[in-house]
Amino acid sequence: MISEIKQFIENRDALAKQALVQYQPIVEQFINENCQDSNQISYNLDFMLDFCFDGQMLLLYRKLCRHLYGIDPLAAADYINAYREMWDEEGKQFGNNKKNVS
Repeated sequence: MISEIKQFIENRDALAKQALVQYQPIVEQFINENCQDSNQISYNLDFMLDFCFDGQMLLLYRKLCRHLYGIDPLAAADYINAYREMWDEEGKQFGNNKKNVS
């Protein structure tokens, strides 16, 4: 069982590295060309979110969110919140503590 979990984690990490290689040039192109198409940016953020457990992908995701913020602040905020809901354990714990205090 432990070896299966270890293999799963290794496969997940390898997939995240492949995703980073795929999305890095796309993000750079959006920023360098000052892409204003929020739909196109959002489409990519949707897929990138699945890999934000990886620190490098998270940095790339945040970079694209900052770019989107200049175009559509509400959409950028939605992506920030989506990250927090999916991956941010500290935020989840804080939210749970806040509920318990009330």
